[in-house]
Amino acid sequence: PRDPRELLDLIGLEERKDARFEDLSGGQKQRLSLGLALAGNPDVAFLDEPTAAMDPQARLQTWEIVQGLRRDGVTVVLTTHNMEEAQRLADHVAIVDHGRLIAFGTPAELTGLEGSEVVTFTAREGLDKETLEGLPGVAQVREPRPGAWSLTTSDAIGMVAALAQVREDRGLVIEHLTITGASLEDVFLQLTGNEVRD
Repeated sequence: PRDPRELLDLIGLEERKDARFEDLSGGQKQRLSLGLALAGNPDVAFLDEPTAAMDPQARLQTWEIVQGLRRDGVTVVLTTHNMEEAQRLADHVAIVDHGRLIAFGTPAELTGLEGSEVVTFTAREGLDKETLEGLPGVAQVREPRPGAWSLTTSDAIGMVAALAQVREDRGLVIEHLTITGASLEDVFLQLTGNEVRD
């Protein structure tokens, strides 16, 4: 077993060692749960949403702890809805939708799936979802806020060329166009057709 003082220091709760559980914040309770999972020096640690209710600093500290566990040879099985967390921490990712495994692989393998480029841009007016879904190679169209578009595509260059023709035909103003590789969140949304859910 780990030394309790060392464990409290590891999870950042040394100063709260005398606090009652009900007096801890949500993030502190999460860190205490992490500490309890590590108390026996396990070979395998199961962590369920370990950074839920944490502020950004506590989340980064927890990610560092998980990365340290992996370096020490501990197998970490992590469930999370935070796709950035999965992309940063996982060697392998299983995407489960409604209790069914729909994809499995390394983050690089999953983000390399066909339809893995994301084109984002803003257009003040004159575009609709149906028009964008008709562009070559488009697998998914999202409008996170009015006039801001995010298109997942298997052919970013061909899609942008077709978009340029639509812009020319309709006299549109398109700004801030970027092409990036897909994130795990993009892949999740493409595979499930849904928003990230709790």
